[in-house]
Amino acid sequence: MGEISEINRYPIKSFAGESLETCDIETYGFYGDRWYAFIDETKEGWESFITARSIPSMLAYKAKLECEDSENGQDNVSVTSPDGRILAWNYDLLDEVQRHSKKKISMVSYKNQSSELMAVDTGSILIITDATLRKLETIWGKRLDQRRFRANMMVTLDDNAWDESNWLGKRLSVGSAELHVDMYCERCSMITLDPDTLERDASLLKKVNEEMNLNFGVYASVKKTGQIHVGEKVYVMD
Repeated sequence: MGEISEINRYPIKSFAGESLETCDIETYGFYGDRWYAFIDETKEGWESFITARSIPSMLAYKAKLECEDSENGQDNVSVTSPDGRILAWNYDLLDEVQRHSKKKISMVSYKNQSSELMAVDTGSILIITDATLRKLETIWGKRLDQRRFRANMMVTLDDNAWDESNWLGKRLSVGSAELHVDMYCERCSMITLDPDTLERDASLLKKVNEEMNLNFGVYASVKKTGQIHVGEKVYVMD
């Protein structure tokens, strides 16, 4: 169908992530993806997660998974703050986020819980294509940064290839991994936030609702673990 043009991982839910050249795919999705999150302990399930929908400034913090554990037993993720400070997954970071909310916020780590979905949303891996991104740009009448959609994988389609709407229910072969495309990704107000300025533009979500039934991108589950690289071909198997 095309090839992988971008790989993105988000070690901390609702923080900016990191662009990768290669990534291991585990049973739950990308290795290290959404290993960490902030929660409201008074709520349950997905409602408990603190996200940029309520604290847009979370997107200004960039999380990166490090190769080795940091000193003093801290988990192996580093965070670059909007003003360039380097923070770890600890109470200093919690204090940073807590300043933006009157709710009491807690931290949760899903590291080493590889059998679960961590803090990802409905599906393990989120995929978008360049063709659908261009289509939405035409609908909206403005340029779009793919970071708004927080996809794990961007696929650049070959000429006349099926877009992701035709992948539903099918298997994909990507690198040494195999995925099953389960469902559309139904969009929310997260996409209205500019990833750099953090300014909201509700007209984008309105257009996605009116013209695309709120669907943009697809969720896929993992059928075979493996490794993927930027530039590798994506094949529809069945």
